[in-house]
Amino acid sequence: MGKKSAESRRLMIAMLWKWLENIIHFFIYKVFKMKLSDAQWENILQFMKFGVVGILNNLICYVTYLILITLRMHYTPANIIGFSISVFNSYYWNNKYVFTTDGKRIWWKTFIKTYISYAGTGILLSNILLALWIEVFHIPEFIGPMINLVFTIPVNYLVNKLWAYKK
Repeated sequence: MGKKSAESRRLMIAMLWKWLENIIHFFIYKVFKMKLSDAQWENILQFMKFGVVGILNNLICYVTYLILITLRMHYTPANIIGFSISVFNSYYWNNKYVFTTDGKRIWWKTFIKTYISYAGTGILLSNILLALWIEVFHIPEFIGPMINLVFTIPVNYLVNKLWAYKK
């Protein structure tokens, strides 16, 4: 039962990724009528997959954050705890489906690099921006993390692609 359900999950995930690829393909080639090289197409697909993983990560982080600030925890440790939990999710999905490899990657080195790369944006940059939004601009605590995504997602992608998961 275990192997069969694992294989079913793998097939379902592969189908979801293919569905996403088809939607992106439709918009890029049919709606926007863009002409891309194979390398450009692969980079766009990779960024979109990274975005999907990022949405899941941010949901995990944000829900954890909301629970903790609702329990009266200060926003900084709440953000750090939510971030720490979401990095495990990020590593799994990015390693398996976004930044794929021929199997020669050393998992623990990649995990450490992933954690470090997300620490730069997920803890350092995110908390600086969070303090700016909350303390300077008086934006509510529950809105600040959403604004951060505009800055942290592109930076995370580049650091992960060019360093943590570099082939």
